[in-house]
Amino acid sequence: MSKPVKEMIVSEYHRRFESVDSAVLVEIRGMDANANNQFRGELARNGIKVTILKNSLARKAFTGGPLEGLNEALSGPTAIVTGADSVVDVARELVRCAKEYEALDLKAAILDGEYFEGEAGITQLSNYPTREEAQATVVALALSPYKNVVGAASAPGSRLLGVVKQIQEKLENGETISKAG
Repeated sequence: MSKPVKEMIVSEYHRRFESVDSAVLVEIRGMDANANNQFRGELARNGIKVTILKNSLARKAFTGGPLEGLNEALSGPTAIVTGADSVVDVARELVRCAKEYEALDLKAAILDGEYFEGEAGITQLSNYPTREEAQATVVALALSPYKNVVGAASAPGSRLLGVVKQIQEKLENGETISKAG
């Protein structure tokens, strides 16, 4: 491959992955064409894209960027998987697919500079909450003390209402109310 062609590929990798800060690397060697098409189609329906990489050129493109941590896993036939709303969604989908497609090998992932190695690392990543799930949890935790305060504040009021209702019923029935002592 000529030097200008290599430079074009590196430039294309820069362009394609410049806004990507989290990704998963997989190996799909040994997957027949039909399975490969089915696998890519399933991912595409979820907004996930698979790109086969030329390792040495990808290393050049990733160096100095947020995907640089993946450089150590760039060996052998490698594809980078990106997309969806979060790399956690990508990892979840790939863990699911790895059960269905035996030829799919989960190599590595990176999320906010944290490196996850191999199938165990990617499975661990798939168990993380997505950004939306984490935000929902934080909001629920932030609101729970207020909910407890409102509940506590309204509880004595409801007991007071019950006492007033008892007094009303006694008065309506002609009973006298004695002073509590």
